[in-house]
Amino acid sequence: MRDPQTERADIAPDGAQQPARKWRLVGPGIVVAATGVGAGDLVATLIAGSEYGYALLWAVVLGVVVKIALAEAVGRWHLATGSTIFAGWRSLGVWTSVYFAVYVAIWGFVYGATAMTSAALPLAALFPALPIWAWGIICGLVGLAFVWFGNYAVFEKAMTALIGVMFVIVVGLAVLVTPNLGEVVSGLVPRLPEGSAVYTLGLVGGVGGTITMAAYGYWVNAKGWRDASWMRVMRLDNRVAYLTTGVFVVAMLIVGAELLYASSIALESGDRGLLDLDEVLRDRFGPVVATLFLVGFFATSFSSLLGVWQGVSLLFADFVRNRRKAEGQLTGAVERSWPYRGYLLWLTFPPMALLFLGRPFALVVAYGAFGAFFMPFLAGTLLYLLNGRRTPREWRSGWLSNTLLTGAAALFVVLCVNELAGLIG
Repeated sequence: MRDPQTERADIAPDGAQQPARKWRLVGPGIVVAATGVGAGDLVATLIAGSEYGYALLWAVVLGVVVKIALAEAVGRWHLATGSTIFAGWRSLGVWTSVYFAVYVAIWGFVYGATAMTSAALPLAALFPALPIWAWGIICGLVGLAFVWFGNYAVFEKAMTALIGVMFVIVVGLAVLVTPNLGEVVSGLVPRLPEGSAVYTLGLVGGVGGTITMAAYGYWVNAKGWRDASWMRVMRLDNRVAYLTTGVFVVAMLIVGAELLYASSIALESGDRGLLDLDEVLRDRFGPVVATLFLVGFFATSFSSLLGVWQGVSLLFADFVRNRRKAEGQLTGAVERSWPYRGYLLWLTFPPMALLFLGRPFALVVAYGAFGAFFMPFLAGTLLYLLNGRRTPREWRSGWLSNTLLTGAAALFVVLCVNELAGLIG
C-alpha cells in the first residue's frame, strides 16, 4: 500500500489535484458499488424495464442519488471524526451493539448461502458438469481464500476488474438492443404507473447495497485516507463510483425495456431471472452474446460475495474491538485478527448447509426482510451522528445531506414494514 503521507503531498490545501492523479486515487467507492450491485438488483431493474418500459427510469436515478448521500455520510464520519462508524454507534448506547450482533449473525448466515448460490448459477449454466450446490461451495471457498490471504490493495484491484467486466458487458448489451433515446429521456420525468408504488420504492432503495454501505468508511481508511484532508477526494471517489453504478443499472433497464417489454416476456423473480434472460439473448443474438452475459452475471455476483466477505468481516472485527472500548480507526493488522477471520468462516461454512435445500422460497423472502432491517438503522444513526457534537461543526450535515438522509430513512422504514408484512403474510 502506498504511503498516505506521500499521496497527501500531492493535494493542495483546497483539495485540488492534477486530473490524472485524482482519477488514480478512485477506489473505495468502486469497491462499495461493485459489492452493492448484485444479481438481485439486476433482476429488479430488468423487471422494471420489462413491465413498465422506461416509466421508472427516474426511480433508478433517484436511487443512485440516495446511495451517494449515504456513502458520503459514512465516509465523512470516518474522516471528520477520526473514528469508525461503529464507534459512533457505540456512543448511542448499548442497544446498537445488541442490534448489530443479532442482525449480523442472522444476516451473515442467510446471505452466505444467497451469495454462493448467486455466483454458482451462471457457472452451472456455463459448465453444467457440476451441480449448483457444488459450484456454490467452490465460490465460497475461493472467496474465503482470497480474502483470508489477501490485503486491501489486491482486493481493490480485483473488485475494479470485476466491475469493469460487468460494466462493459451490460452497457454493450444496452447498445446492442438499440434503445429509443426519446423514450429514455422521457423516463426521467417522475410518474407512477398503476400498481407500481411499492415496487418503485423498492427500486429506489435497492440500487447499490445494504449493510455493505457501512463498510465504505473502512475501505476509505484502508486506502490510507484517515483525516479530513481527504474529504474532497473521498467525495469524488463516491460520486464516480455511483455514477458508474447509475449507468450500469440504467443499461439493465434499457435491456428490459427494449428486449422484454415490447415482447411481453416475463422473468422469474430472484437471481434465476437472469438465466431466463440468458435464454432470450441466446434466441435473439446467438450463443456468443449469451455466454458473455453469463460471464457478466458471474462478475456481478462474485464481486458482491468478495465485498461482503471482506467488508462485513471488517465491521464485525470493529464490533469486537469496540466491545473493549477501543478508539481510533482500524489498522491493516485487523485482517489477520481472529474476529475478522472468525466471521469469514461464519459467512462461508455454516451457510453451505442451505445450499443443499435448493434455496427455498422462504430463504429468499427472509433475505429480503433482513436486508431491509439494516438501512433504516444506518440512515437514522447517520442523521443523528452527523448533526451532533461528536462531528466537528464544519463537517456536520447541511440542508441537502439532511434532506437526503431523512428521505432515505423514511423510505427504508416503509420498505422494512412492507418486507415484514410480506414475511408475515
